[in-house]
Amino acid sequence: MPETVRGHVDDLGATLMHEHIFGLSPEILWNWPDIPEKWDLSERAAEAAGKLDALKAEGIDSVVDLTVVGLGRYIPAVQAVAELTTVNIVAATGLYTYDALPPYFANKGPGTLFGGPDRLAEFFVRDIVEGIGRTGVKAAMLKCASDHLGMTKGCERVFRAVAEAHRATGTPITTHSSQPGGLEQQRLLESLDVDLSRVVIGHAGDSTDLDYLEELIAAGSYLGMDRFGIDSISPFEDRVRVVAELCERGHAGSMVLSHDSYCFNDRFDAEVVRRRHPNYHLLHIPRDVLPELRKRGVTEEQIHQMLVDNPRRIFGWTSTSPPTGTSPRRTTS
Repeated sequence: MPETVRGHVDDLGATLMHEHIFGLSPEILWNWPDIPEKWDLSERAAEAAGKLDALKAEGIDSVVDLTVVGLGRYIPAVQAVAELTTVNIVAATGLYTYDALPPYFANKGPGTLFGGPDRLAEFFVRDIVEGIGRTGVKAAMLKCASDHLGMTKGCERVFRAVAEAHRATGTPITTHSSQPGGLEQQRLLESLDVDLSRVVIGHAGDSTDLDYLEELIAAGSYLGMDRFGIDSISPFEDRVRVVAELCERGHAGSMVLSHDSYCFNDRFDAEVVRRRHPNYHLLHIPRDVLPELRKRGVTEEQIHQMLVDNPRRIFGWTSTSPPTGTSPRRTTS
């Protein structure tokens, strides 16, 4: 089982596979510290830990924090949260862009202005093997992204580096995708000798195209049904219907659940988010989504698969008799 921010754990239990603790804008915070989105580490750490403790009370044991370079990853802040909560936090490495790379990488490496080796994969492997920065926290998930622009040169370079790090370490991969771009991502990763059974196609749950989703499954990857609460992209009704129908078709073993939410993000106006997306928070799945899935015939075994068994397999659990684990508590609502 993977490393977490607090170190190695034997079992993650019920896991949300695509969340974020903090999304930060370092240059803004360095230069304009008095922005309305106040950043105070101790205050924000306590706030985040409180949200995670509430999640733990609903039966979720672990979250995968997919905040990587490009999203304001700052592991010391996440460590401060981990010290205040019993929820396991899995850290990630990778680089988030829909197009060009940050100048540090865009100007260096093969085919660039200054040439030289491509250090992306080197940095990713270092995060996994040695730890992130000087924190000693080891990443246990790789992340790469492409979106409406498709597989740009910058995105492809990140995917290639992520694939290299995956081959070197066996670390699983989560993508950020927009439909039907998950298929392009799969084809590229497969051509780079990535084990597609260790890949989550992130944001697949934004789609209601069951043919597209089953094509992703047929290639061997997991579907990230991971934006519950972002109803402007796909409403609650569609998201639960698609998950329930895929379960009915026998695909519970190929899906993971999450929200893609942040405990704090300085790029969001928290009040506007609450008004427009009132269910965009960590408790939406255990309190609202799971009861609705049960009403639609999704079984406890299938819920356990999506929240417990599938994350175990993604992270390389190989025991034929894994720990029993528990699914989030069943509510009476």
